[in-house]
Amino acid sequence: MIAMSVGFRPLRQLECGALLLFAAMAAVAADRDAQDGFFDATFGDFPEELENAKAQGKKGILIMFEMDGCPFCQRMKTTVLSRPEIRGYFQKHFLLFSVDIEGDVEVTDFQGNVLAQKDFARKQYRVQATPVFAFFDLKGNLVARYTGATRDEREFQWLGEYVVNGEYAKMSFPRYKLERRKGAS
Repeated sequence: MIAMSVGFRPLRQLECGALLLFAAMAAVAADRDAQDGFFDATFGDFPEELENAKAQGKKGILIMFEMDGCPFCQRMKTTVLSRPEIRGYFQKHFLLFSVDIEGDVEVTDFQGNVLAQKDFARKQYRVQATPVFAFFDLKGNLVARYTGATRDEREFQWLGEYVVNGEYAKMSFPRYKLERRKGAS
């Protein structure tokens, strides 16, 4: 009898490990993409994004400063930013971007300076804890900033309305929330 080879050989441990690692990375990327459907794609050129926001009739830009492993960032993404009504409202009024406060990817800040995401976050906006939601007007001026996770989607919605309606120029967000709660009762 003649033995025939069909060209099959068992995968070695290294090859199996590489395949498992690739599958795990793909799953993480797919999960991140699903959660990050809230954010717009960007090359990190914020002066250009301001022009895009103006052309699209937006109120400004919202940047979520975050970092990998942040449980509060993850909670915001899964319980608040993933809600269709929240996504719709914010996408209607803002261009939405995420910046990694530990990232080395270069961005162009609102003044045209090129720097790493971590320097943009930490040196320019003194972001230490995450998440931070920073709202910029169409001139690139920071008009409102919220540090931490909101209590729920209603509070995050109020944060958006606070900026869209220009209330940031009249009062603090805690005062705005208090007035909204009084009006709701």
